Amino acid sequence: MHNSNEAFRIASLVPSLTELMVSLGLGPRLVARTGFCIHPAQALANVPKVGGTKDVKVDRLRELAPTHVLVNVDENRLETVQVLREFVPNIVVTHPCSPEDNLGLFSQMSEVFGREPGVFERAGQLADELREELAACERTAWPTAKVLYLIWRDPWMAVARDTYIAQMLAKVNWQTWPAQRGGESGAARYPVVEPHAHWLAGVERVLLSSEPYRFDESHLDAARALCPNAHAQCVDGELLSWYGPRCAAGLRYLRGLAQSAGDASTPA
Repeated sequence: MHNSNEAFRIASLVPSLTELMVSLGLGPRLVARTGFCIHPAQALANVPKVGGTKDVKVDRLRELAPTHVLVNVDENRLETVQVLREFVPNIVVTHPCSPEDNLGLFSQMSEVFGREPGVFERAGQLADELREELAACERTAWPTAKVLYLIWRDPWMAVARDTYIAQMLAKVNWQTWPAQRGGESGAARYPVVEPHAHWLAGVERVLLSSEPYRFDESHLDAARALCPNAHAQCVDGELLSWYGPRCAAGLRYLRGLAQSAGDASTPA
């Protein structure tokens, strides 16, 4: 376990958690991040990179001697975590699957890093802001819409209904398709979409995410061909898929998308 008199040396292998560390005032304690940990850029400029979320450079991480490594069930490989346990005193495992789960995430980080000045207070502020945005979603009656949220092409890939993204979209009653759950981890969480699947004709909205595939307006025609009866648009994948401090802004963004689409009705 971590010596209470020793300064934290934090390695984050998850972009959302890296951003959360900075939001909690723990940026100066970061000693490693992945190449995908890019926000906030200025705070991370001098933090060493140790590969990606799926291909961590374990030897480099060992050299940096972290006291704590932050990982996520969905984003990091179990075999990587098993190797890290051999030399890292504290592995902090996270797995938020809904916007509400961020409240538990903030509490978890407060428990782990709470002796650092200001962490409890900042975590409380993030929790309060998130509760306000969740309440704002609840105040509106959102009609159900069938949505295809695309994260990849060649092949087309979407999100299962028990993923964080799908649970975010559910806050405005956007129901993701295909109608399946993916389980706690693994490829089933991001199903391949067969181009001639019968349910595609019933999709009302196609959302092309800006990550991990970098969809842009040049892909809209292909998306419309996939779902001929749907409205297709590009969306900010970071705001809809990054948890932690970005969730509240993501919910505001999502409400704006639904309202501009005319999906909002009178307050419930």
